[in-house]
Amino acid sequence: MRVISKEKLDEVLDGMQINDIAHATIRQCVNAAQELERISGENFVHLEFGVPGIKASQFGVDMQKLALDAGIASVYPPTAGIPEFKWNASAFIKAFVGIDMYPECVIPTVGSMQGCFNLLLECSQLHEGRKAVIYLSPGFPSHFLQAKILGLDARTLDIYDNRGDKLGPALEELMADGKVCAMVYSNPNNPAWVNLTEDELKTIGTLCTKYDVIALEDMAYMCMDFRSDRSKPFQPPFQPTVGRYTDNFAIMISASKIFSYAGERVGLVAISKKLYEREYPELKERYGLASFGDNFVLTYIYVNTSGCSRSAQNAMSEMMEASVSGKYDFVSEVKEYARRARRSKEIFFKHGFSLVYDKDLDQEVSDGFFYTIGYNGMKGSELLYDLMRCGISAITLTATRSKQQGIRVCVSMLNSDDDFVKLDERLGLFVDLQESQNVQ
Repeated sequence: MRVISKEKLDEVLDGMQINDIAHATIRQCVNAAQELERISGENFVHLEFGVPGIKASQFGVDMQKLALDAGIASVYPPTAGIPEFKWNASAFIKAFVGIDMYPECVIPTVGSMQGCFNLLLECSQLHEGRKAVIYLSPGFPSHFLQAKILGLDARTLDIYDNRGDKLGPALEELMADGKVCAMVYSNPNNPAWVNLTEDELKTIGTLCTKYDVIALEDMAYMCMDFRSDRSKPFQPPFQPTVGRYTDNFAIMISASKIFSYAGERVGLVAISKKLYEREYPELKERYGLASFGDNFVLTYIYVNTSGCSRSAQNAMSEMMEASVSGKYDFVSEVKEYARRARRSKEIFFKHGFSLVYDKDLDQEVSDGFFYTIGYNGMKGSELLYDLMRCGISAITLTATRSKQQGIRVCVSMLNSDDDFVKLDERLGLFVDLQESQNVQ
């Protein structure tokens, strides 16, 4: 392809009210790339959109069809979830996370996005004057937007320089004023793909107990640290979790990535039994219900969506049951992302790029759904701008609240050999563009 002119790219960005590409959202970048595809007649290499790049689990598809054929579409789903979903989720968490979770404390949600939004809202109403949320960054851009919508004070801690023994003091400094109600993080991390260790999670759990902060743990990519085999149900090593170290936690699990079931918008929230049953005077006064769990189900989720699709619950329930019983090895299926990551990293390295978050404590960062890339000290905004001129779309690390410079790479849409060939060609075009601009 020919390099897209600055004038044309600026025209598209202005038309979409993208004033600063460094802060452009995922969907803004998608929309800009699609418009540039229309104008140029060339397909982009899409590295911005974290959609599943693997076929949806057939276990879920078949069960959802059966449920619909059985006539459940005419019946409202129970807000707390159908019994089989709750039981199978409890077993799934025991099998792959290695902790006990009571079925009544598991609630289906319209994806993890809805679960996190409602958890944040509830956490912010537990105590007068506690409206701050800590985010371990870099992170999922939409998580930060949720805090903005809810009017919460978002405090970020970049994990780049705060791993291991440094994590505790840095977190405690943010919690010490007593205004923090919750903290949010993903593990593996989106987008750095670093993995918090059990020791680090113990630190988080200890501080959450000390300062009465609720840890909201996003397991969208659970068991996807492929440096160890977490595919065997009920056998260690398990998915690391803060749930071993505090009662102040809720886990969010989505069917979107682990089961490639994004289109049906189904996930779950699993709340510790002690937190589920804990009573808060503020909730009692506001809603007439005192317990955290009852309010999550009967107040927040009910008013928000009146529950989660019944047939989607049947589908996720079946996928969890098949995983627990050993009929379905979801971990082996999603290992495909590690292969794509390795292959695409080699292409980036060939053209002089380097990893930004390159270390996971004393190990190399693992290969998975995401990674982070930089080029010769360029600012993330400059890098993304020139990559888009060369037919590659991504988001900047600035959009993930990172203090580092570079872009987030998602490998899910690198589906064919042609996609990797195109990535190689476009990066070559990018290098040529840099050389020509340096000459000028």
